[in-house]
Amino acid sequence: MFDAALIAAARNSKAWPFQEAMKIVKRYPNGKPGGAPVVFETGYGPSGLPHIGTFQEVLRTTLVRRAYEIVASTDGTPAPTRLIAFSDDMDGLRKVPDNVPNKAVLEQNLGKPLSRIPDPFGSDDSFAGRNNAMLRDFLDRFGFDYEFVAASDRYNAGEFDDALRNVLRNYQAILDIMLPTLREERRKTYSPILPVSPTSGVVLQVPVEVVDAEAGIIRFEDNGQIIEQSALGGQSKLQWKVDWAMRWVALDVDYEMCGKDLTDSVTQSGKIARVLGGRKPEGMIYELFLDEKGEKISKSKGNGLTIEEWLTYGSEESLGFYLFREPKSAKSLHVDVIPRAVDEYWQFRTALAGQEVDKQLGNAVWHLLRAAGDGSGAGDSLPVTFGLLLNLVGVLGADATREQVWSYLGNYIADPTPAAHPALDLLVGNALAYNRDFVAPSLVKRAPAANEAAALTALDAALTEQAEDASAEDLQTLVYEIGKDERFGFESLRDWFKALYETLLGSSQGPRMGSFIALYGVANSRRLIAEALARA
Repeated sequence: MFDAALIAAARNSKAWPFQEAMKIVKRYPNGKPGGAPVVFETGYGPSGLPHIGTFQEVLRTTLVRRAYEIVASTDGTPAPTRLIAFSDDMDGLRKVPDNVPNKAVLEQNLGKPLSRIPDPFGSDDSFAGRNNAMLRDFLDRFGFDYEFVAASDRYNAGEFDDALRNVLRNYQAILDIMLPTLREERRKTYSPILPVSPTSGVVLQVPVEVVDAEAGIIRFEDNGQIIEQSALGGQSKLQWKVDWAMRWVALDVDYEMCGKDLTDSVTQSGKIARVLGGRKPEGMIYELFLDEKGEKISKSKGNGLTIEEWLTYGSEESLGFYLFREPKSAKSLHVDVIPRAVDEYWQFRTALAGQEVDKQLGNAVWHLLRAAGDGSGAGDSLPVTFGLLLNLVGVLGADATREQVWSYLGNYIADPTPAAHPALDLLVGNALAYNRDFVAPSLVKRAPAANEAAALTALDAALTEQAEDASAEDLQTLVYEIGKDERFGFESLRDWFKALYETLLGSSQGPRMGSFIALYGVANSRRLIAEALARA
């Protein structure tokens, strides 16, 4: 149940999920006719392994869905909604992805519907079936509430037959929309409907003549022969922009977002939807994800992070946090962004409980907890940041173990056991993997300059007077005072801290050194200093 204050605050919130939800309120000021649920849709083309760009669309749409349930509430109960996760697995395979085994299996089946191509991994009944299963597994793991719909099921079972007849009835009107948008060469072969060859099984890109719209009969040329066959029951599929429009109308979709690369598709599909007797859903056009080279991520190239990769090096919550923020700005999507996303998530989560309602509604964690169906967790905090964990693991080396890390955590936190801190234990595993794969192979601790060596010697002498259980704050003050000492010639404290990071940790950035020394231990930290001085 939602109280009146929350509903009012949500309707006036500047947070993007609420801004998007208000578009639907304007579409249906009195709710959807007949009390029907508002339908949200996300689309997925299973021509390659699912990546985070696929997952983010379901997450972001869910955030808007949950926001709508509040802003459209009239009696405190959530407004009715549905979320359809749609897979266009009737699409023909255009090229073989780079990141799959047994490429010959796919090369032999180019052009066929994705749902009718053998799985090169050998784990499912089709290539699309495997990719669909991977996406669903993760959506289930995250706790999304959705209805999965595969195009192949609807086409093959005849559940889109009435919608296909509607397309055939309006064939010329759809051509009038699409042909002016195409290059001259493409116009010669363009057809709103794509027959599946009865001989090769390939989805054909050929001109089509409508013989009988009501019976669903079409005529086309296939390998030099004129063929008449039904377009119904999985014997054809619609061209992309027509298919999208048909789906909006057939499934009564009210909201769907998409990437900037589909801006023109939204425009043309919206016109086709009107021809078919429906209307374009509300939606947001978001910016695309880029890899470390600034290039658009692609399922076929496999140049983006996979869901599994993110979860190897960071938490589920950090993934959601990263995807929530600034959807209309381009974002880099590579492993370097993970550590910061982890720590920022926990910063926002810690702050949530003490915020006023309007601030909570702008907090990414508030939305993520609702998306996961979990209202708990507000105000939780981690006793150690992920960045500090990474620094600890970095000095322990590539062969560090979970047990070693927890033994050092005992210097810093009470009850240092995985059972007492399960969220932290998950991050210990992430930190070990991140260090093993990305930090340890290139870790270089440089030799200190003369003034830096003098400062390190002073720090070592000061640490001899500190107990092993010295507080992080006391240790930080000690480090701070040495950095300010004019004898060592640092232009700023930043230069001193950078010297500590580069000579002791092998990194240009690092944690509060007082916290690190408290975590790693005074004696161990002195050994790091001795090793650095030996390189001078």
